[in-house]
Amino acid sequence: MSVSTGERPPSEALQAGAWRRILAVGVEGFASGLPLMSISTLLQGWLTASGVPVAMVGLLGLTELPYTLKLFWAPLMDRWAIPWPDRRRGWMALLQVLLGIGLLSFTRLQPSASQAVVLTIGLTALGVAILSASQDVVLDAYRTDLLPQAERGGGAAAATLGYRGAMLFIGAGGFLIAGRFGWQAAFATAGLLMLVIAPITVLAPRLQAIHHPVPNLREAVLGPAREFLGRTGPRRALQILVLVMLYRWPDGLLGLMAVPFLIQSGFAPETIGAVQGGWGIGAAMAGTAVGGAWFSRLGLNRALWVYGVIGAFSNLAYWALARFGGGFKGLLVTVSVENFCSGMVVSAFLALLMSLCNPRFSAAQYALLSGIYALSRSVLSTPGGLIASQVGWSSFFGLTVAAAVPSLLLLTVVAPWREQLPRGAFDPNRDDT
Repeated sequence: MSVSTGERPPSEALQAGAWRRILAVGVEGFASGLPLMSISTLLQGWLTASGVPVAMVGLLGLTELPYTLKLFWAPLMDRWAIPWPDRRRGWMALLQVLLGIGLLSFTRLQPSASQAVVLTIGLTALGVAILSASQDVVLDAYRTDLLPQAERGGGAAAATLGYRGAMLFIGAGGFLIAGRFGWQAAFATAGLLMLVIAPITVLAPRLQAIHHPVPNLREAVLGPAREFLGRTGPRRALQILVLVMLYRWPDGLLGLMAVPFLIQSGFAPETIGAVQGGWGIGAAMAGTAVGGAWFSRLGLNRALWVYGVIGAFSNLAYWALARFGGGFKGLLVTVSVENFCSGMVVSAFLALLMSLCNPRFSAAQYALLSGIYALSRSVLSTPGGLIASQVGWSSFFGLTVAAAVPSLLLLTVVAPWREQLPRGAFDPNRDDT
């Protein structure tokens, strides 16, 4: 006769711990998307509805600068940790409280065409953007430090699902609240949600203490690059950085030109908004979930190959719409296929970025890698309009598929099919930290 001790078997405890980590990452993904959508989509709607000139509303694009520049202050968050509850969650909880207060401050503002009023609102939005970009730095670092390699596919999927959930909440729920109770009520809801997430962050899974924390500011600034180069070597480092920049280039080219193509194809703006902003986000969330589920079976390297090929060829849905038409049903199919496959690509790509970061410098290294990736959405995708105008829409979408070739060639060197991890990935078993 056996006596029950009331303790779960180690495998069950490990599984429960994994689900708790994945859930925490998903909640923090929601916390990442909530302020960004509030100071972009929701604020744009409020200003426009209040009669602010479109030219002034367009200046809100400047609030996205902190998300590009965050890599410059990310090393400070590796150097100066808030020790309780741990080096990442201390920053996360503090920033979430400040973000909640920042979003609530919009309830005391009333937009008008006055330049002084618009300037006040713009500066408030910029302050929230700086806090939000700083939160993203530590959220990315927390996810990277928290998840073991086997859980990174699921964690990337959970973070993306949480982020897109915030997009849906603000893009749909925020506007419903604004329509019924006023714009201030929508911002109040967003601010209160951020304040609710802060104690959830305090209760989230804790990080293991690193053996050698960053000792000084010089090491925080120079250490990330020095460690990365020492681990990979200059040649491999260059290959990895180019792969990070090019892996989602087909997405960047398509994303920049999708709306202009659809408008020129005769679809009404409200139809495009409903299909891309609602249906498309749902399809992307489904793709992210499927990508995360398959990730554990494939492993990181094979997921990069499989999802990269699937994501590139999904752009052929837009090629078919441009070539053969299809009306509203064709639009639904096109947006569904492309967004579903794009969601799969995201789950592998985020896992790649996490695998390349050393926990000592994960805030700075992840910020640097995500900044390198951002070049594919901005600089490398900028000629998309010129190319489309020269070759036509169907040829352009065919070229976006061909844009995947350079990254696939790099995968043969950086992440060979028969290996589990990219060459140059951080291996905790061979690092003295």
